[in-house]
Formats: sequence, C-alpha cells, structure tokens
Amino acid sequence: MLPQEIVRAKRDGQTLDATTIQAFVRGITDGTVTESQASAFAMAVFFRGMDLGERVALTRAMRDSGTVMDWRGLNLPGPVIDKHSTGGVGDKVSLILAPMLAACGGFVPMVSGRGLGHTGGTLDKFEAIPGYRAKPDNDLLRKVVKEVGCAVIGATDDIAPADKRLYAIRDVTATVESLDLITASILSKKLAAGLDALVMDVKFGSGAFMPTLAQAEALAESIVTVSVGAELPAVALLTDMNEVLGHSAGNALEMRECLAILRGEGSEPRLYEVTAQLAAELLALCKLAPDVATGRAMADRVMENGQAADRFARMVHALGGPSDLLENPDRYLDSAPVVRPLLADRAGHVAAIDTRAVGMAVVALGGGRTKTSDPIDFAVGFDAVAGLGAEVGPGRQPLAIVHARSEAQADEAERRLRAAFTIADTAPPRGPLIAKRI
Repeated sequence: MLPQEIVRAKRDGQTLDATTIQAFVRGITDGTVTESQASAFAMAVFFRGMDLGERVALTRAMRDSGTVMDWRGLNLPGPVIDKHSTGGVGDKVSLILAPMLAACGGFVPMVSGRGLGHTGGTLDKFEAIPGYRAKPDNDLLRKVVKEVGCAVIGATDDIAPADKRLYAIRDVTATVESLDLITASILSKKLAAGLDALVMDVKFGSGAFMPTLAQAEALAESIVTVSVGAELPAVALLTDMNEVLGHSAGNALEMRECLAILRGEGSEPRLYEVTAQLAAELLALCKLAPDVATGRAMADRVMENGQAADRFARMVHALGGPSDLLENPDRYLDSAPVVRPLLADRAGHVAAIDTRAVGMAVVALGGGRTKTSDPIDFAVGFDAVAGLGAEVGPGRQPLAIVHARSEAQADEAERRLRAAFTIADTAPPRGPLIAKRI
C-alpha cells in the first residue's frame, strides 16, 4: 500500500494491520515516506487513535527499525531490567535506582534522555561528570553491564531510528500529546534494549507532562498494556510532581545531592520513597524478590551497606569518569560563581508551587535547552528548594538557594522563583506521593 493510502486509511478511521504499519515505519526509517506523509500520519493517529493491536504493532515496528540488543551471549546471572520516567523537575531517581538495582542482582542498561522542555534529563546530569562516556560503543556497554551491573547511557543512533525521526516531526506538528505515539516512542526504545522487565514512573501534577491524575493514569494503562502485549512484563507507579523531587534542580546540583544520598548522608524523604518503591516493584516483577515487600527490604539494605554506592562509583569509572567522584565531588563537578539564598517576602507556609515554572527558571539560567543545539551550563540551578508546607520567610528557611553564572541571571531567577511559589498562613494538605499502581 502506498504511504498516502495508509495515511488515508487511518484518516478515515480504519484499523491498520501489522504488515501495513511495518511498511510505513520502514519508510520512515529509510526515507521513502516523506516528512509531509509522516506528519499527516501522526495527525491522523492523533485524531483517530489506535486500538491495542495497532499500538503493539507500531511499537514493535519502531523497535525493529534499528538494533535490538541481545544479552544472551553474555550469560548474565540475572535479569536485564530498566525503569522509565515521564520526566519532572528535580527527577534524579535514575541516578540512585540504577546502582541500587545492580547491587540487588539486576543488570541495568539504562538508556536515558536529555532534558525536554521544563524537565531535566538524566543524560545531562551524567554529562556533568568530566570524562563520562554517555554514548559508549556497544562493546564497552556490554562490558560495563556485565562487570558492574549497570550503565546509564544515551540512546545511540541505531536504537529505534524511526522514533527519532517521527518524534522530531511530532515536536513541530502539535502531535506530541498522542497517547498512541507516546506509548510507541517510549516502549520502542525499551524493547530495543532487550529487557526482561520494566517499571514505569508516570508523573502527574504541576511539574509533569501529564498534569492531571486521570491523564497520567491513561498513559500508564496504555504503556503497561502495550508492553505486556509486546511480551515485556511491566508495572507502573503514578507519582506526584506538584513539587520538586528532592532538594535540588540543576544538573551538577542534582548529581551532588545523589552522591550524598549514596554516601549515606540522608535524603529528602519523597525522593527516596519513590526510588526505593520503584526498585521494590521491579525486583518483584523480575523475580529477584518473591514479593514487593522483600524487594523493598533488599533495596534498603544495599543502600545502607554501601553496595549501591560501590556500583555507582564503579560504573562512573568504567565509563571514563573519575574513580573518586563519590568521595570528592567538588573536585570534578562545576560550581556557579554566584550563590545566594532567596527569602520569601512574607512569613508563612508554601501553599502551592508552579513546578513547571521552577523547571523553566533552570532553563532560563542555562541549565536546560530552548533548542536542541543549545549548550548546557551544568553548574546552575537551585538547591535547598522548599517543599509544600515548608515554613518560609524572614528568619526562616529560604524558598531556594540560587546558583547562577552572573548577578543578572540570579536576579532573573529570583523573579521567576517568587512567581512560582504561593505563600499562605497555613500549610496545605498533601496528596499521596504514590497515587496508584498499574
């Protein structure tokens, strides 16, 4: 069937069979489907939707558009597992979760992404480490996964190339929000990683791409259903993103926060709870633990005894970073020259946070991108960010500590942060951190 006839069929609400979808995706990959045809297809899917069979077929076809990793030849003594997050402000879970899972017996080739819009990217945080090879060749990746148990990397050009082209088209045609296309985009890369099990962290709230719980639930249902349909066991947790996760937002600052947690110096409770519970779910799903409660105990134990920290340090060094980053982060991670606390104008409690605006304030400092070619300033961002209910104001804790490259940037960051926080006389009720499991 000609590409335009496939577009016509979907435009008219017809169900496409797997062979037809495979042919269209193959055309996206090799260029025989034009950009205008791919754009029209994305818009037709956006309005007409896909049923489960179509979603599974699209996901598999995009997976098969490039290299699919096969770990069987390494004779790994445990399952190959991973996590994916829909993104958020201060979402640094992967930095702790990957070594935690490796210390529990899993093998984690964690293919991560860069920042997108207001959300920070895991890959950007690791590239704040001097020498770290975020895109190793396949031989090095397999060596590190086998010997260390985890490797947090970026997707290479041969992983789901159809997704890269289609996503770029969706980004400029107002079709990013399609559940069908989001599902295929996420899962095609995870399926290409050759996983045995997957856990999803689907965010909702003011700092999430899916602001309402209902929207997040619909996405989680789609991802889990399609993943299982594609023979990849999966579970999803719906987690709150109405405030910054952890105390920091900004690449080197978030790395420092996670290094302190791995060293056993304490953590912001919400950050640790999300991380440990995702680990517990995945350990149970892949049969490394008999149940979720046992998985949680395993995750807590490897954090307490330092085994997760050891895996992190070994991974960083194996991928070209310094061997003593854990002990001496300030020797390697960049620091901003302007550091100052931002106090609230009045005493009270943090009643609401426009978390998306906090993320955009990091971008404005240079800690994120407004276009793909923009360089990242790893040093800038916010630390000691106040959470919901915190007592702030004169003589109390600041809204945040601003880390900026110049006084002018710091002034602008302060203006943006003040606008993002609502202060009231009483603390607000807090909703559940983990709202649902799917």
